[in-house]
Amino acid sequence: MAELESTVINTNVKQKDPSTALVIAVTTRAIFNLEEEHKLYLEKGKEEYTRHQQANQDKPLPPGTAFAFIQAVQYVNKKILESNPAERDLFDILVLSNNSPESGVRIINSAKHYGLEISKFCFVSDEDSTQYLKSHSVKLFLSADRTDVCNALRRGVSAALVFQQEVQAPSTPLRVVFDGDAVLFSDETDQIFQEQGLEGAVQYEQAMEAVPIGEGPLKAFAMHLGKMRKKFGQEKSPIRTYLVTARSGRDMGVRAIKTLREWGLPIDEAFFMDGAPKGPILAQIQPHIFFDDGLHNIQGAQNVGVPSAWVP
Repeated sequence: MAELESTVINTNVKQKDPSTALVIAVTTRAIFNLEEEHKLYLEKGKEEYTRHQQANQDKPLPPGTAFAFIQAVQYVNKKILESNPAERDLFDILVLSNNSPESGVRIINSAKHYGLEISKFCFVSDEDSTQYLKSHSVKLFLSADRTDVCNALRRGVSAALVFQQEVQAPSTPLRVVFDGDAVLFSDETDQIFQEQGLEGAVQYEQAMEAVPIGEGPLKAFAMHLGKMRKKFGQEKSPIRTYLVTARSGRDMGVRAIKTLREWGLPIDEAFFMDGAPKGPILAQIQPHIFFDDGLHNIQGAQNVGVPSAWVP
C-alpha cells in the first residue's frame, strides 16, 4: 500500500519533544494566503495547481490569517528558552498539507523566507488528513477547511476554522482571546438559552453556580497555554489570555469565574459583554487570534481586522 503521509523534518529547527511540547498543526491555507492557488486547484485540477506551485516555488506566499499567531508563538519560545535553555515545555509548529511533496516545496521555501520555525511539514495524500493529528500529539489544529475542523473536533483535538483575511496583528506578546460557552466551556447553558430564553438560562446558572461548567472543545489547549503562562510572573509573561463572552457579568459571570478558578486556569482579563458586539473590545485588545462559536462575532472581529477562528 502506498505511503499516505510523507513528513519533511526541518533540520534548521531544534526538534521538540511531542510528549511535553504544545504541538500546533496548521494547514497551508491557514498560515499562508493561498486563495488564488486554491481557486486554480478547484477550477483546473491538481495537475495544473502542482505545475503552478512548482513554477513559482521560489516566490514566497503572502502571509495568511494564522501567520501572526505563529510568529507570536515563536516569540514565546524565545522568551522561555532565554529564562531556561533546558526547558522542554515549548510550542511546536507543524504544517499539515494535502499538497504533494512536489508542490509543497513552495510552502517550505515560504516558511524559510519568513524565518518561521516550523519543525515538520507533513504532506498527506489521504482525503482526511486529521487522522494523523493524534500520532503527532497535536493540541490545536487550525485549518481553512470546515470538514477538516469538524473531523479534528470529533477526534477530540482542539480545532478551529480560519477565514482568510488581511491581518495586521501586532508582534508581541502573544495575545489569545477565547469566547466562553461552546469554546472554553461546554454549550450546556446555550442549550437552555435556546429552549427557555434568557430568563431560563439565568435561573439555571444561578442554581448551578457552585458546579463547574462542562469542558468546551478548546479547554485542553487553553489549559496547556495556562501552564506555559505560569512559568512567568504576571508582568513578565510573553503570553496574555482573555475571556470575551456574551454572558452578563451580573447574572452569569460568577459561575464562569468560579469554573476557571476550579480548573486552575489563569486568565489575564475577562469581559462580560451582556450580548453587546465584541468588535470594539477586540479592536482594543488586538489579539493574534480570537476563538468564537458565533459567526456574527467572527464577522465583527474581521471587520476590525482581528484574526479569527470559528469553533463549529
